[in-house]
Amino acid sequence: MEDFVYRDRRLHAEEASLEAIAEAHGTPCYVYSAGAIARRTRELREALGGRAHRICYAVKASGNLAVLQLMRTLGCGFDIVSGGELARVRAAGGAPGDAVFSGVGKSTAELREALAAGVAAVHAESRGELARIERIAAELDLAAPVAVRVNPALAALDTHPHIATGHAGSKFGLPMAEAFEVCRAAAAAPRLRLRGLACHIGSQLTDLAPLAAAARELVALADRLRDAGVALEYLDFGGGLGVRHRDETPPSATDWAGALGDALGDRPLTLLVEPGRFLTGNAGVLLTRVEYLKQTAGGCFAVVDAAMTELLRPALYGAWHAILPVRRDLGREPVRCDVVGPVCETADCLGRDRTLAVAEGDLLAVFSTGAYAASMGSGYNSRPAAAEVMVAGARIDLVRERGRAEDLYAGERLRPGAA
Repeated sequence: MEDFVYRDRRLHAEEASLEAIAEAHGTPCYVYSAGAIARRTRELREALGGRAHRICYAVKASGNLAVLQLMRTLGCGFDIVSGGELARVRAAGGAPGDAVFSGVGKSTAELREALAAGVAAVHAESRGELARIERIAAELDLAAPVAVRVNPALAALDTHPHIATGHAGSKFGLPMAEAFEVCRAAAAAPRLRLRGLACHIGSQLTDLAPLAAAARELVALADRLRDAGVALEYLDFGGGLGVRHRDETPPSATDWAGALGDALGDRPLTLLVEPGRFLTGNAGVLLTRVEYLKQTAGGCFAVVDAAMTELLRPALYGAWHAILPVRRDLGREPVRCDVVGPVCETADCLGRDRTLAVAEGDLLAVFSTGAYAASMGSGYNSRPAAAEVMVAGARIDLVRERGRAEDLYAGERLRPGAA
């Protein structure tokens, strides 16, 4: 989080004052550091070294067009999980051929659009999906590029159950026991072009052992297919490299890439990775203003204008995010309080039991909100979308306008003639 620092007691993003951003664009407001995103991308690319590789940014982490534009200029491809994300990539100037299409429940319409557009590959997760892709490819008169996502049945015990995706009970991927025969059939199908294998065991990983074990299983399957005459182009090991929110000790990009490289060895296969949070998570903060300080028999509450509609992770995962005043050392006495939003849910709490020297009207910054914050946002309680800003040095660009109340019901219709 080194791109968010205090200067003269005021918090800045790179060279830009967060107070000035809040004054110009209001709150709640997401602020992203372009420099932090670029540095993390370079760090990962250097860790992957001279090995043939492709970084496919996970659009679900933060799909703002300016973020995608930056990723494209940094030489990244894209990992998409919906037709809407493909539309975002294209709107940001990205080529469909730089995108791999993941996800367990792709619709016929989404698959047809993706194949017609020329995505690099569809990562199929079931026999039924491969059969559907074959039918669509025949309709379009093409050979559909595919990879098969497998489930190694390995639990990532160091992450939250909701974001663990590689265990035996997960909905994701094809069981490893079925993968060999399914891949052989896909390689023989005239309307399919099997390009690779994929797996992803979970997000916010801080222990490399499960990842390394999954990588070894994927490589072993690739070797078995090679020996059976099925040549692959790439192995996609997913993303999930954790970041520091509080006291976690995630592995470095070098150690993460090293674990994958050790499994792959000198095999002439391209290594694909799908980072999201690692690239953008700590490159963003959410600005929010204290509306009230409320003392009750149950304790003190700092009621702010951001909510679970802007940051769902604490309510959904029990996630911890650092919360700091934008202006510090104002001579106020610190108070212990829960930082809560205005949404009518008890779960609408951004941070419990925090010590903050704040008063009504003060600005707070909620850290590590560059991933899975705006992208998971909602209009619950009819709350318009927050503004989004990107900073590069002293330059401040509004990259998403604040939503309006009428945006919330723009597609709705009154019933003609109803009372």
